[in-house]
Amino acid sequence: MTPRDASDDPHSRWSDLDRPPLNAAALRRGLVREGGLWTGLDVVARTGSTNSDLVALAAAGKAAEGAVLVAEEQSAGRGRLDRRWTAPARSGLFFSVLLAPSGIPVARWGWLPLLTGVAVATGLARAAGVDTALKWPNDLLVTVGGEERKAGGILAERAGEDGVVVGVGINVTLRAAELPVPQAGSLALAGAVSTDRDPLLRAVLRSLEEWYGRWRAADGDPADSGLHEVYTAGCATLGRSVRAELPGGRSLVGEAVAVDGDGRLVIATEKGVQEPVGAGDVVHLRPM
Repeated sequence: MTPRDASDDPHSRWSDLDRPPLNAAALRRGLVREGGLWTGLDVVARTGSTNSDLVALAAAGKAAEGAVLVAEEQSAGRGRLDRRWTAPARSGLFFSVLLAPSGIPVARWGWLPLLTGVAVATGLARAAGVDTALKWPNDLLVTVGGEERKAGGILAERAGEDGVVVGVGINVTLRAAELPVPQAGSLALAGAVSTDRDPLLRAVLRSLEEWYGRWRAADGDPADSGLHEVYTAGCATLGRSVRAELPGGRSLVGEAVAVDGDGRLVIATEKGVQEPVGAGDVVHLRPM
């Protein structure tokens, strides 16, 4: 029998030399420090969902605030509405973090996905040189060939009474033929100046640490922390005609005119009514 070349294994570190594995030890040296937010960082070759894993670790008392779990590949990554998020091994950044915003009013915890979006967009702008925008509430948009494409998403889940696990998925080096749907994109396709995942992950996590610190210092107030202003400035949904698919099967069509103090999207309907939307799937109906 002819020995199988390691490069034929899609999970081998040598299977795609354009997609080297993350350096977990170097990432820990660069991010985990005394007095900082990040208390531990683990990289696994493959898992179902980093969010599910970290929620389970937190429930078992095996993870504390600041834990970061990164996967080179996810087989059951989830987005909002339980949509699946899949991508080739080492083609993106797939990670979850555990936050424990104790002392912050629970009513303000809904800002954590939006805060993460701002942090991710800011970190990628610095490290990848890609102009990004945010689609309410949790999608990262890039421009590919003049078209707006989704290159990332965020999912926040409660972890017990005091914790929140925030998961992030970012397409980094996906090629056109690898895109799961035509509306998807990647940093590489958007012309990133760098697709080296190690510095990209460090930049995103440092940005998240900075924004989370601001938000906590302001007692979770989105205005005092500057979060509301920055999110609004970077939100591509505002000023657009949208359709919001709401829980219960109801839909709402109108213009997205604001993000209110609770992080809800305010939609002005044709009847002149402004309705805040706190949960739902939003579709952009026309370009900016």
